[in-house]
Amino acid sequence: MQDQENQAVPNPEAEAAPAQPSTPADAGAPSLEEQLASTEARLAEMHDAFMRAKADGENIRRRAQEDVAKAHKFAVESFAEAMVPVKDSLEMALKVESPSLDSLKEGVEMTLKQLNSAFEKNRLLEIMPVQGEKLDPNKHQAVAVVPAEQEANTVVSVLQKGYMIADRLLRPAIVTAAQAK
Repeated sequence: MQDQENQAVPNPEAEAAPAQPSTPADAGAPSLEEQLASTEARLAEMHDAFMRAKADGENIRRRAQEDVAKAHKFAVESFAEAMVPVKDSLEMALKVESPSLDSLKEGVEMTLKQLNSAFEKNRLLEIMPVQGEKLDPNKHQAVAVVPAEQEANTVVSVLQKGYMIADRLLRPAIVTAAQAK
């Protein structure tokens, strides 16, 4: 009897439904159409994100160009503001009917103070080397070499002051230098 129990008993439902081969779609995986639709949706999202990033980049570049243009256009604004009082003082000096030598000197000294203040405010610094200072080709321009009782390649005299704006040379100091003995 045991042999009869181990034998398969036919199942009437199994005979009614024919067996279908299993496919990846049956195993819960999306169909090719679903995969394509999903990929197209992701592509559209990425394209939209790319276009937004590209537009942002263009806007940043345009704003930066505008800022640079404004900086160039108004770069001297601070200096110009500091120079207006100097011009006013000079114009007032010219309006005086009969100035005395003392009043002219006083007016020029006051105007020079205003000018020096404007230079200082805008970081325009004088280069005024002293006699015996080592010649610096980054700040000094030697126009002559003269015999002198000092070390060679040192400043003998200053013919014209130089100027720097912050750390940039505007005009070198014009000097004579000592020649080698």
